Amino acid sequence: MSKNNISFILHKPQLSENIGACARAIKNFNFKKLVLINPKPIFPNDKILATSVGAKDIINQSKKYDTLDEALGKIDILIATSARFRNKNIKHINLVDLKKINFKKRVGFLFGSEASGLSNDEISYANYTLQIPTNPDFRSLNLSHSLIIIAQYVASLIKLKDIPFKKSKKVKSASKKRNSINVRPLH
Repeated sequence: MSKNNISFILHKPQLSENIGACARAIKNFNFKKLVLINPKPIFPNDKILATSVGAKDIINQSKKYDTLDEALGKIDILIATSARFRNKNIKHINLVDLKKINFKKRVGFLFGSEASGLSNDEISYANYTLQIPTNPDFRSLNLSHSLIIIAQYVASLIKLKDIPFKKSKKVKSASKKRNSINVRPLH
């Protein structure tokens, strides 16, 4: 299983900040592939780059397409995300079912625009639809939040995060001395 087989595809993203945050989320879990289809903002732009923080390399190596057809040319398994269940002839899966996906193949996770998500036509390209379990009375997630949930889950499945914890050189350890001000015994 390879991190290079996984693409995160943003279909008609509307906000620069979300594009940058998605790039950052992709890099957080050691993935590399960001695909944009017909983004509303000029791509790339200063807001996207600023929001991506240390993930400018993800932005710079991302692919931009005009249509969904063009973007899916190198995808073997497409998983469309949606806050709503659809009455389509597409198998619906949940996060746990991702364990059954063959990540040796080229897998794409498709995310819709912030305002309207994915249309039934756009979902019809998918092999599966995926819904992240949320509050039934408030299912809608921010684009970058849904992407980071999926990225973390997939990374844990394919063991990309087996990197040892490294202590930051910028942070000093707190003193273990007790501060006598406002400290009361717990009995």
